[in-house]
Amino acid sequence: MSERLRPMRLADLDAVLELEEQLFAPDTWTRAMYRDELSRTDSRSYLVAEDGDRVVGYAGLIAYDDEAHVATIGVAEDRQGEGIGARLLDALLAEADRRSPVVLLEVRADNQVAQELYRRRGFTEVGRRPRYYQPSGTDAVVMKREKL
Repeated sequence: MSERLRPMRLADLDAVLELEEQLFAPDTWTRAMYRDELSRTDSRSYLVAEDGDRVVGYAGLIAYDDEAHVATIGVAEDRQGEGIGARLLDALLAEADRRSPVVLLEVRADNQVAQELYRRRGFTEVGRRPRYYQPSGTDAVVMKREKL
């Protein structure tokens, strides 16, 4: 693998938003949302996977003392299946385990590949959120992982 993980910077937002649009439209995050997340350094951890000068993936974690949340993970379509998403998730989980006893996330109900990745990392389904993703109205599966 030629990509490296590093903290996300404001300068990465153009590339991240381009991936966000390709992967999650119409349910994308905005530049303002990412700027706000990156400004909250006490409880947020955002990473990019970079191959040369290209951002090929990104991920974010919100972590408090009592629980953490995987906020987002995305990998460029032409790089999916290479383990980049798993490396990003593993980095988030390592950070979460330092901060919190439990990790939660929501994943699209129609994204079986992501759900399987999460299951392989110890997550189990604990609920559903009807019409969670907007504006598409797609349901979310809520998953939970206890600290190992």
